[in-house]
Amino acid sequence: MKKLTLFFLLMLSTMFLAQVDQIYKHNGEIIKGTVKKLEDYSVVFTYENEDAENTIGKYAVEKIIYGKSGRTQDVTEKITVNGEDDWDNVVILEDKSYISGLTKKGEIKGKTGFVSLHTGNSADNKANKKLKMEAAKLKCPFVLLTAEKDINQSGASGPSFGAVQAIRRGLAYSY
Repeated sequence: MKKLTLFFLLMLSTMFLAQVDQIYKHNGEIIKGTVKKLEDYSVVFTYENEDAENTIGKYAVEKIIYGKSGRTQDVTEKITVNGEDDWDNVVILEDKSYISGLTKKGEIKGKTGFVSLHTGNSADNKANKKLKMEAAKLKCPFVLLTAEKDINQSGASGPSFGAVQAIRRGLAYSY
């Protein structure tokens, strides 16, 4: 009788555990709980045995395995940055909600010298490239843009034609 009772308890606990969703992060961590909804750039969930809703950015999440159905949903591919040569893989983010679940590695800056005979856009592109290269040196696939400024040769801020210097500041993030 004890074996039969133990068997039923084991089956019930297995069925209960199978109902829990599993959120697999790119850093290897697994979050157990209930996925409430997937938004454009985030996953809203509750931890197991809790009611408070939490949010994690999709960039931190590899996949979700739903406990009730067993279905696996891929969320994002892991971005690999092994050094400065991988600068083109770095993603510049402009919204703080996108970095939820990522780890801050440091402040970085990208700027151009005064670029003559170019539009502000070419200076922006050059500053963004330097910002990505700085993040890649730290092996970080993400940069949260915190400040951007264009200065023309006369020292005035704002977009212009002619000699322009673009300055970008950001925070480097990894998994």
